[in-house]
Amino acid sequence: MEFKNEAQKQCYEKIGPWLKQIFGEFVNARAEGPVYQVVIGSALTNIEVYPWRENEAVIAVFSWVVTGAETTAELTRDLLRRNLNMVFGGFGIDDKGDIVFKHHIVGSSCDQNELRASVLAVAQTADSVDDELVARYGGQRAVDRRR
Repeated sequence: MEFKNEAQKQCYEKIGPWLKQIFGEFVNARAEGPVYQVVIGSALTNIEVYPWRENEAVIAVFSWVVTGAETTAELTRDLLRRNLNMVFGGFGIDDKGDIVFKHHIVGSSCDQNELRASVLAVAQTADSVDDELVARYGGQRAVDRRR
């Protein structure tokens, strides 16, 4: 696996054992990059380590929530309203129109409790809203598209 800076490598190697300790068999390392995946309920949550600046890394914790929904003004207003009440993370719409829930942590200062809180917040949020969003706006849960 290739890393863009030493901080990215150190962060990736630091969080791997934590994720295994917290989530056990439900976590997998991806071969194609510095990414781990955890399945919780109907949410497939990615934990990806990005380089940031010259000597830092950022941990992006995210789940695709719904794919194939029509991006309407009503949907975007709904997601923005939901973002106001989020403690960790926020909703967004990616380039393909898929709904994503995402949270970031600075890699060098992250500890195991912060990582656990972030992963659980993202996974539980995605798991708790995916059915409702599909019912209201169409598309399908991201986990169903993966099957």
